[in-house]
Amino acid sequence: MATLVPKRDFAAMMWKSIRLELARTDEFPRGSPSRSYLLRLPLSDDGAIDEVELRQQPRHATVRRFWPSQPDLVGYVVRSPRGWEIAYDFERPDAALGRIDGDALRLGECVTLAEPNGRRLPFRVASVEALN
Repeated sequence: MATLVPKRDFAAMMWKSIRLELARTDEFPRGSPSRSYLLRLPLSDDGAIDEVELRQQPRHATVRRFWPSQPDLVGYVVRSPRGWEIAYDFERPDAALGRIDGDALRLGECVTLAEPNGRRLPFRVASVEALN
């Protein structure tokens, strides 16, 4: 007889720590692991952000931006009419840090992040780890 996993345990398995590292650009032809984002998001099996789970625990969807020449930036991932936004302030999604362009966050694949100034940078999904 199969054992059912309680919903809470199943939801916990969906939350992942995702590290994005700057992929190849003109300025960084080999990419740059020191320019990265660390996201905490619920992902489905295909790497898509699970919007239903995120709505249940929106303040858990965090992001930290690491850049060697600048202080770290911390914020939240929120849904807006434009897509998945990275916002400084949970209560003010208009205080955008950037936007995630792409439908899935899968290990080894690239995703584009649009910065507030409109600059679009490619990032490689360097790691995806389950959170306990």
